[in-house]
Amino acid sequence: MSGREEDRTPFLTFSRSEWCRLRAATPLTLSSDDLVHLQGLNERLSLDEIEDVYLPLSRLLDLDIAAVHELQRAREIFLGSSTGRVPFVIGIAGSVAVGKSTTARILQALLARWPNHPRVDLVATDGFLHPNSVLTGRGILHRKGFPESYDQQGLVRFLSDLKSARTGLCVPAYSHLRYDIVPGEWQLVQNPDIVIVEGLNILQGGRRVRGSGQRLLVPDFLDFTLFVDAEEEIIRQWYVERFLTLRDTAFLNPQSYFHRYAELSDAAAVKMAETLWSEINSVNLRENIAPTRDRAQLVLRKGRGHRVQELKLRKV
Repeated sequence: MSGREEDRTPFLTFSRSEWCRLRAATPLTLSSDDLVHLQGLNERLSLDEIEDVYLPLSRLLDLDIAAVHELQRAREIFLGSSTGRVPFVIGIAGSVAVGKSTTARILQALLARWPNHPRVDLVATDGFLHPNSVLTGRGILHRKGFPESYDQQGLVRFLSDLKSARTGLCVPAYSHLRYDIVPGEWQLVQNPDIVIVEGLNILQGGRRVRGSGQRLLVPDFLDFTLFVDAEEEIIRQWYVERFLTLRDTAFLNPQSYFHRYAELSDAAAVKMAETLWSEINSVNLRENIAPTRDRAQLVLRKGRGHRVQELKLRKV
């Protein structure tokens, strides 16, 4: 563990090798075949990455989950009644193209293999984006992914219901192909042990809930928070590479919202991706996403190749 920041920040900083030693005896429960289904576009996961980074993290989370359950049991003893199954909620934030979804899928797979919490649900905040018709009506379709493009009140309500042990919760379905909410389709969240919520702005504040008399924030409902980080220039490169891959795959589908980009030449596609990055995604990263980094309990700092190089863990 590095001491260069230990006395000046609320974080402990670990190199990859230092973090890896905290795995202890945590068993590797994933195979090379599993990684094929977990990695994202243009990412090449290795078992070394799982062993060095994610097994220690799954051990930390398992310990935290056990501690939260003990606290819940203590409250139930004090109250003389049971509150029902309250899921442990993990929030994952970070830029577009930084690998949040991959991190979420890896944790979902690992945590579901621990004996005490086999049901792990994954919810993306994309389902809480306002429909394109609403964004267009407000003149902010070009700011999709910015805080104002989300139904923050709906997200807070969902998390509040989740932590109130309500069952049968529904999250609106989002289609990346259509780039929009899918009317009449829902993701059912039913009695999970753990819920992983991933999204660009998951560590930001929410809106005042009408009639509540207080301000409820999304982070108030999160038991553990992660921020997936990298230098902006590296993320920009990943974004451009992903755009080129999508041009040759998903964009070819005539139903794709971005089908118009499928016929772009390499040079034109790179130019378009860099324009979208500089005018939209970079702005959102600098103004809204990056400022929430230090609110996370754990920061995963990536280098090129999507390999985690450094980790920062909040002391308390």
